[in-house]
Amino acid sequence: MTTAVSPLSRPFPELPVPAGVRIGVARAGYKAWDRADLALMAFAPGTAVAGLTTRSQCPSPEVELCRLRLPAGRARALVVNAGNANAFTGAAGRAAAEAQSAEVARLLGCPAGEVFPASTGVIGVPLPTGKALAGVAAAHAALGEATLRDAAQAIMTTDTFPKGASADAMLGERRVRIAGIAKGSGMIAPDMATMLAFLFLDAAVAPGFLHELLASANARSFAAITVDGDTSTSDTLLAFATGTAGNAVVDGWESPGADALAAAVEDVCRKLAQLVVRDGEGARKMIEVRVSGAVSDASAHRVAMTIANSPLVKTAVAGGDANWGRVVMAVGKAGEPAERDRLSIRFGGVEVAARGAVVPDFCEAPVAAHLAGDEVEIAVNLGLGNGRATVWTCDLTHGYIAINADYRS
Repeated sequence: MTTAVSPLSRPFPELPVPAGVRIGVARAGYKAWDRADLALMAFAPGTAVAGLTTRSQCPSPEVELCRLRLPAGRARALVVNAGNANAFTGAAGRAAAEAQSAEVARLLGCPAGEVFPASTGVIGVPLPTGKALAGVAAAHAALGEATLRDAAQAIMTTDTFPKGASADAMLGERRVRIAGIAKGSGMIAPDMATMLAFLFLDAAVAPGFLHELLASANARSFAAITVDGDTSTSDTLLAFATGTAGNAVVDGWESPGADALAAAVEDVCRKLAQLVVRDGEGARKMIEVRVSGAVSDASAHRVAMTIANSPLVKTAVAGGDANWGRVVMAVGKAGEPAERDRLSIRFGGVEVAARGAVVPDFCEAPVAAHLAGDEVEIAVNLGLGNGRATVWTCDLTHGYIAINADYRS
């Protein structure tokens, strides 16, 4: 884990633990660091769960176990390891993940199928079973003593600050709370969910509808961020609804407060996703890319992500260079409908190119001033339709190379 905190960081918010959730953290010792690197969350009986996992064809055993267990829709625990992804580790990795889940289940007196595991860190090193089981025992003994901030810190790898967010919603006469934590800094191009992100609700929500809310929120949050265009083997987004708030079960859009709950879930997901971008490895600037005028929203999203993933665009922003030609390049290679002479580009609200050429009497000074800040806006109008999308990324600096060149050490 790096020591210098990202200049784009945000302080961890006041984040009470929702009712029905107990947290314990422990130092399993997966790497040579003096901090907690295992988090255990225990949930009230009857807690509903929903989730999304990586589309990588080389997922970790933990991801595979989550996929197997999600259809049942019930959870009693979440266990997260940091410093060891346990991915591409064959039968040994699978056995370690299953053994850790079984131990959590034994300690909590629940079926192993209600334990959801996640691991993050170095790929190709099997999870050390002895350390994993000892860490679980220590975290279980400490259940109820840790905060969400403690858990957010325990699951960090190259992250430079813990990430948390919350929102409230009114379900009829009941106020419910959604709190979330995430980790992620590099290998960020989710394509489904995120690196690791976990939402905790005290609301009573049917598992099927919880999945619908989560998938919708994900599309406009975690699936709309990128740091480096690389999708992790371990990406996992899970939501746990303990049902302790006393509301009538929300099982569809006709339920009281369903719209408010959906908005709150999306708000937490978007906040967490943007925090991941703010902690992008080596990042000095956060970039918002807005594409409008596309033939569809899906087309706009693909164009926006192509711009956001372009090393040439990202390095230009890092250098404060208003190189709109690189944006044109990215639009052109996206494989989506685009017409050169209808295209317009803005940096920070200032139009720099339109109708196939630089704007007449273009003055670079206000654009340079915008690019000198730590938050940059790039807007593209394709002039073809009503499709639109917004995605978030960060610049690409020497810091990214330094972090990843030394990652395994």
